[in-house]
Amino acid sequence: MGNRGMEDLIPLINKLQDAFSSIGQSCNLDLPQIAVVGGQSAGKSSVLENFVGRDFLPRGSGIVTRRPLILQLVNSNAEYAEFLHCKGKKFVDFEEVRAEIEAETDRITGSNKGISPIPINLRVYSPHVLNLTLIDLPGMTKVPVGDQPIDIEHQIRDMLLQFITKESCLILAVTPANTDLANSDALKMAKEVDPQGVRTIGVITKLDLMDEGTDAKEILENKLLPLRRGYIGVVNRSQKDIDGKKDIRAALAAERKFFLSHPAYRHIAERMGTPHLQKTLNQQLTNHIRDTLPGLRSKLQSQLLSLEKEVEEYKNFRPDDPTRKTKALLQTGLFTPDMAFEVIVKKQVVKLKTPCLKCVDLVIQELINTVRQCTTKVLQVSPDPEEDMGQGQFWAIVKKQILKLKEPSLKCVDLVVSELTTLVMKCGVKLSSYPRLREETERIVSTHVREREGKTKDQVIC
Repeated sequence: MGNRGMEDLIPLINKLQDAFSSIGQSCNLDLPQIAVVGGQSAGKSSVLENFVGRDFLPRGSGIVTRRPLILQLVNSNAEYAEFLHCKGKKFVDFEEVRAEIEAETDRITGSNKGISPIPINLRVYSPHVLNLTLIDLPGMTKVPVGDQPIDIEHQIRDMLLQFITKESCLILAVTPANTDLANSDALKMAKEVDPQGVRTIGVITKLDLMDEGTDAKEILENKLLPLRRGYIGVVNRSQKDIDGKKDIRAALAAERKFFLSHPAYRHIAERMGTPHLQKTLNQQLTNHIRDTLPGLRSKLQSQLLSLEKEVEEYKNFRPDDPTRKTKALLQTGLFTPDMAFEVIVKKQVVKLKTPCLKCVDLVIQELINTVRQCTTKVLQVSPDPEEDMGQGQFWAIVKKQILKLKEPSLKCVDLVVSELTTLVMKCGVKLSSYPRLREETERIVSTHVREREGKTKDQVIC
């Protein structure tokens, strides 16, 4: 493959990423990519902004990146940005880019610091960038803030693993130098899925903030925690620099001066810094795409043949026959009642968790009160009723009291069914453009709920 062909590889993968994001499907293809992982204060955002030469990423305390950001950098004479969800709109003001990322994040996750695996696709055109695509992932955290669920650490971990477990994914593990590198969250997670360090690229930030008399020479020389692709050190702007609106180009010049003048790093200065990191990532991603392309082409051809065969089966499909429509939909195997329930209801349950739980909490409290009343009545008969009255009499009284739990338990089932039915109706609004599909979907899911209601009540009564 010639040089021109190599240059076209990253834009080609970008087109595939955009196509799959637009239809909300991955088509079971693991596209070659670079995922950026690190702790909340590792300096991931600064590294990416240094690539672009602009301040454009949300900043603040706690989790700032709450959805994966697929950042596609395209070398171009003009400088502007485009979002996949804002087709046709060019952003020339990068403050507006930041505001749009925040707004689009809140649109899916709400403003309560929740997270979502649904990515935001951002393409930046600039004469200051090399062709490169990176996926910025939420920073790892251990403590929930605001209204975040208590398992936020596990949610973020699961999301990161969804990306970095894939063999086609290179891992950019960002670690601050002023922490214990041996216990770096990013490096430890990378080692879990890439124990030989074949897919991991180490980035060491905040080298200028290390304690006096200490340095990261051994790790940057790839001696301490060796990786096949090595480590690159960078120096980002400090928070004071960011607050003071220090120009990124001036910051890059200061970074260059730091490596050339530092006694521990001057001998490797040409292999350090943001420009070298960007160039290295461009080369490594291009080579990685080239290496994985044969397998990717094979998978695409296989899926194309499968889809063509499926299209043949529906050539005699009559669009004016609603029964054939429904049958065709169900026969695809993608729309069984269980699957419909999973996709349509469970996907939305987090958004409606609070009102649903309030309702269920009331019933649970009623059950608790009933149990307490039953227990009190039994104890009023005798402190040790089984010994005093014999097993037969004791269990007769207990059974009588347990029967009093039946009514509130059945009421609990009714309320849960009511909540689920309401939820199905609300989710069905998203199918308003397809009234027959909406009607059939609601019928299938509601029938499934009612079937489970009957079985649940049978268990309660028994």
